[in-house]
Amino acid sequence: MDLGTIVFLVVVAVIAFYVVGIYNRLVALRNRFKNAYSQIDVQLTRRYELIPNLVETAKAYMAHEKDTLEAVIQARNQAVSANSTAAKDPGSASAIQGIAGAETMLTGALGKFFALSESYPDLKANETMNNVMEELSSTENKVAFSRQAYNDSVMTYNTYSEQFPNNVISGRFGFKMAELFEVDEPEAKKPVRVSFD
Repeated sequence: MDLGTIVFLVVVAVIAFYVVGIYNRLVALRNRFKNAYSQIDVQLTRRYELIPNLVETAKAYMAHEKDTLEAVIQARNQAVSANSTAAKDPGSASAIQGIAGAETMLTGALGKFFALSESYPDLKANETMNNVMEELSSTENKVAFSRQAYNDSVMTYNTYSEQFPNNVISGRFGFKMAELFEVDEPEAKKPVRVSFD
């Protein structure tokens, strides 16, 4: 082999290794944000499991607030469905937008529930209700932390995907931009207040 052929093969090998390196980094970053969503999924599932207990406990005290209780359960069921869809493909922009919208509705329904529950002193004194509220409060904090970790992972992935020459590789191999988990309404961005102060 002549020197020109050797140089050409070395250049091709270096480019191939570079492309493989970018591809592997994109895969690692995509898997990282998918794992970060699975942490949100764990916390949201826990939240969804607590809500029926909350409503069941409140039913005995808030019999006249049937519409509010049903709205909480309906919003919870929609959020469960949206979360199931998002958990299957956290890279899907529509799935993440769907869960963000469902969470906004659930947060609003829970906010109304907690505002009304303040009017029921016997409910505020119920030990089961206080235990569920404490667990829900802890879960809300974990959801917020998990959402932040997910958004950080998505930002890292998206930034790396958009940088040149990475964008050529990501576009060629079908790496799509990931959606941040953002809540649209400013009031819904705040954690749900779950105390009876």
